[in-house]
Amino acid sequence: MTPTQTTRVVLPGLVEPSGLQLETGPRPEPGEGELLVAVEATGIAYAEQAMRRGRYYGQPAFPFTPGYDLVGTVLEVGPGGDERMFGHRVASMTKTGAWATHAVVQARDTVPVPAGITAEDAETVVVNGVTAWQMLNRAARVKRGGTILLFGANGGVGGILIQLAQHQGIRVIGAASPRHHEALRAAGVEPVDYADPELEARVRELAPGGVDAVFDNVGGETTRMSFRLLAPGGALVSYAIIAAVSGTGGLLTPFLKAIGQALLWTVLPNGRRATFYDLWSGHRARPARFRRRLEEDLGQIFALLGAGVLTANIAARFPLTEAAAALTLAESRTLNGKVLLLP
Repeated sequence: MTPTQTTRVVLPGLVEPSGLQLETGPRPEPGEGELLVAVEATGIAYAEQAMRRGRYYGQPAFPFTPGYDLVGTVLEVGPGGDERMFGHRVASMTKTGAWATHAVVQARDTVPVPAGITAEDAETVVVNGVTAWQMLNRAARVKRGGTILLFGANGGVGGILIQLAQHQGIRVIGAASPRHHEALRAAGVEPVDYADPELEARVRELAPGGVDAVFDNVGGETTRMSFRLLAPGGALVSYAIIAAVSGTGGLLTPFLKAIGQALLWTVLPNGRRATFYDLWSGHRARPARFRRRLEEDLGQIFALLGAGVLTANIAARFPLTEAAAALTLAESRTLNGKVLLLP
């Protein structure tokens, strides 16, 4: 029998992780184009950490339930939906709302999880996996034998991108804090200190002819340095602007500057190119293409996960009721992998 109540985590405002609240109320009902999912696993990404501080561009007004993605079982299908989805395990991109025992999700942002893949393993590669796959294969299009520089190499997206790159015969130079360098070396990555004042010279020592792609999640001067490090025909993919998100000023101007800079560099006649990657690009304007790419790309990720090519990197597991402790640990930046919440 479908439960009548649901428990969710609420972010009430600008609070420390300990300020997260638990609320129990009536179970939500799916509308047209929606599914009701019993959440089996969700996770903590940088997005939720930024939302807690009110520093995620486009986040909803407080209070709201965080949670960027989830994996769970379909309990109800909204009016006019595909009834064959009932009872199936699915993965869904939500942006918010996943930190709950039950969640209503958009069917078009939801993909079936193949048999044989656990909910926990699948959760580690939903948003992180789609992001890594699309940046490497759709945005940068790096060929076998190439070399890439990856900022945020110890993060959730970085960990999957490293595995994808190595599977495709691509050398990885990973920029991260020195405390993560041992783990990166063990993963076959050549680590560099992202805060090293001589970082540009260090990367040039490792790749004298330049790198074929840089994946930059810092912004500002790091983005400009990254473009200088590109080999002829190389690609710069900016996928966040942590420097601005971690600050105190407005977010719109830094985002517009980052996008504008990428557009400017794209038209330079030097063979190099730049793009600002947005996971949600086309979600509203081109929904059919968005859905097709989501299904294709997450399908590729799940296939590699099921074949053992990709390994789920789970740093810690917490019950949903301990979301505050989980968020505190995730924000410590001491982990290598994803923190999961298990409703």
